[in-house]
Amino acid sequence: MHMIWKLLVLVLFIWVIIGAWLFEPPMMGVEGPEVYRIFYFHVPVALVTFFAYGLAMYNGLMYLNNRRLEYDDRSVLAAALGTIFCALATLSGSVFAKFAWRSFWNWDPRETSIVVLLLIYLAYFALRSAVADAERRAALSAVYSVLGFISAVFTIFIWPRLTPGLHPGAPGDSSGKFISMSTAAAIVFIPSLLAFTILFVWIYSLSVRISRLEQERAEKEI
Repeated sequence: MHMIWKLLVLVLFIWVIIGAWLFEPPMMGVEGPEVYRIFYFHVPVALVTFFAYGLAMYNGLMYLNNRRLEYDDRSVLAAALGTIFCALATLSGSVFAKFAWRSFWNWDPRETSIVVLLLIYLAYFALRSAVADAERRAALSAVYSVLGFISAVFTIFIWPRLTPGLHPGAPGDSSGKFISMSTAAAIVFIPSLLAFTILFVWIYSLSVRISRLEQERAEKEI
């Protein structure tokens, strides 16, 4: 069964890599339309970031409900993977900015908001490293995961839509230029989102299993 999922991810990524260049860019009528092909990778990574932080919050709430440390482990693993995906979204967004806006960093609301989100979760790990007691650390982390997810909703979906910026479709953008989900774009974007989601779930499930095995080994040594 695991081999089937591995093959599915491989096939999906092969299709996305080929499809991203097979069709015309997802946004035409702009200077340097080729750079918009990064849409097929940047947006799915950002959405998986949001999903990962939501999963971290869910497990945090589960810990607060029954005080089982296994949920704290699952929460921190989801947050860690979410932060990796958040970093990838930040880097891919900077690459887009370099070619679209002539600079890696432009203080655009979308650039700024995702970096703020990244810093919020880096602070989450700093908090965990500062608390020695496992149960107190788990409780504080669980509450933080809830607040962190709320900040993810605000920084990913709300803040960039309230503040004028360079990003296509931002408030105040009178050009009317934004990526539309055409049929050609959808048959690349949807498999890409599915591939990155499966990849996240696969890595997360492996991380949970490894963490459980390490805990079992530690308990046997006591």
